Amino acid sequence: MFEELKRLFATDAPPPRDGLTGGDASLLDVLDLGLLRSEARAADIAAGRISAKDPNQRRLEAARVWRELARRTGDPVALRNAALGAEKAVQGFKSEGRTRAWAAARCEQAMSAMLGAELYGDEGLNAAAEIALNDAAAAAPTGACAAIAAGQLARLRAQTLFREGGYEAVKLAASAFDAPIAALATHLRSKAVSKALLADLRCQRAELMMSAAARLQDSRLYAQAIGELDKLAGRLDAAYEPLARARALALAASARVGLGRILGRIEEVAEGVEMLVAAIDAVTPEHSPLDWARLQYALAHALQALGEGSETDRAFEHALSCYQRALWVIRDQPALALRAVLSQDQARCLARRAELSAEPELLDEAILFLVQDLQLMQPRRDPVGWAIAQVNLAQLYVARLELHGGRKDRAAAALALSSAIEVFGEHGLRSLIDHATDALSALEMGPSA
Repeated sequence: MFEELKRLFATDAPPPRDGLTGGDASLLDVLDLGLLRSEARAADIAAGRISAKDPNQRRLEAARVWRELARRTGDPVALRNAALGAEKAVQGFKSEGRTRAWAAARCEQAMSAMLGAELYGDEGLNAAAEIALNDAAAAAPTGACAAIAAGQLARLRAQTLFREGGYEAVKLAASAFDAPIAALATHLRSKAVSKALLADLRCQRAELMMSAAARLQDSRLYAQAIGELDKLAGRLDAAYEPLARARALALAASARVGLGRILGRIEEVAEGVEMLVAAIDAVTPEHSPLDWARLQYALAHALQALGEGSETDRAFEHALSCYQRALWVIRDQPALALRAVLSQDQARCLARRAELSAEPELLDEAILFLVQDLQLMQPRRDPVGWAIAQVNLAQLYVARLELHGGRKDRAAAALALSSAIEVFGEHGLRSLIDHATDALSALEMGPSA
């Protein structure tokens, strides 16, 4: 599946409305999943009609709707439809000699590729996206397409600095977003760019800054992210940009939680929890399963921080419930990178709860529960889910090993990780293979190994 997506992404005034046009892109945020899917299919059908006016433009519009459906659901079929639609539009515009339209379609290919990298953890898709963005920027160096390409290129090129750089390097990486954001803002009035798209770029920058703030334990970066996100949330309308606004509020809340942890201010963490609860109330699993799952994940992190800061076991219980809800809503998408991250952090939460409560039996109970759960699972029906559960079980064995020591836990953890690596390899899940392999190497190099 992922190799096919890479191939698709590597390919070299709107018509009367049968479906959503580029200028109507902001309306995507308010459509529920059923309407969104219907809109995508209607746009595909309209593009295929013999009498269709500007069929390639309609293919491009359909690709945008399919991409939004993939973003909300994690459905690889929707993402494949987005990639196919963009590829056909690229080829069609090229044959017609329409350079600006070709650049817009090439940019859409890049956006879909980056979404694929985000959803499934395949960095090769980001490499394909960078090529497509450079193509689009070179073909149409002015206009909305150029601004979109510049923003996404800033995001791709700055990732290393956000992951590895110090404070000044992170500030420099963040400033690289300023010009593209300003350029995108100039196209809002013409509706060539939606408020949701501009908000998404601002959120991407803030999220990268927050990851750097957590790594560097730097309160200044958190404070800057909070200031920008609060302003952004205030400019978004809950009625017309519900998902974009919920994301901005959730990130602002998570930034407050991070700031509270660094400064030892439990009241900041509590405020973040309250903001996340309010953000979740504005989104439903029926409207956007993945957005809802990410909100639950953010709330789980915040509740765990509240539990650690206040030594309240009840907060850990609520955090574990959030993890379970998030995992439940994405249960049918085993290849999602988010699913693995949720499962791993849930296991860490269980281990941390046992450690802070000074009650090792909580860890014993968690291991017993997961072992029983694995015995009930059917590996043939959901092999990836089974393998992820094995990785989580290994984490709990390692946590108990660190508390008590013992060869049995080390051997059990190694067996669980080896079994998971074999399954991940069969399904070509590179990021999961790397995570499990790193965990196995750390286990083998640990004390008394």
